[in-house]
Amino acid sequence: MARTSKKKTKSSSGGGFSLFDESDVVDSEGDEDLPKDEAGRQKIKQQYVDLLGIRIQKLRGRILNRERINKTLEGVYFICARCMKVCHNLDEGLLEDEGNEENICTPCSQAAAQPVHPARTAKAKKPAARATKPRRKK
Repeated sequence: MARTSKKKTKSSSGGGFSLFDESDVVDSEGDEDLPKDEAGRQKIKQQYVDLLGIRIQKLRGRILNRERINKTLEGVYFICARCMKVCHNLDEGLLEDEGNEENICTPCSQAAAQPVHPARTAKAKKPAARATKPRRKK
């Protein structure tokens, strides 16, 4: 008789597995809530900007915080070394530096990788015309 009661507890623990199966369904619903997560990250970025203020210039390129989103996914808040914005690797992307001194966001890295048009460089390299002073008559 004791064994039959143990089987009943095992069958009730089998009901526990159904709870885990339901949690898997909740994870798939989490993918639909991405705009909510993105809005939360935007709020946290703004809080970083308010908290750091002018020190953003001093901390540019550095990682501010790492967070574990789930077992396999890690979120990173950082300050882009080029645009000096507070960024998140899931929103803007992250091009991580080995020394964590010059981390940049993906849009900045793509802008740097785009070739510069030769016509634009020729105009940029052209020296400015010198202002000549009128000469004195001797």
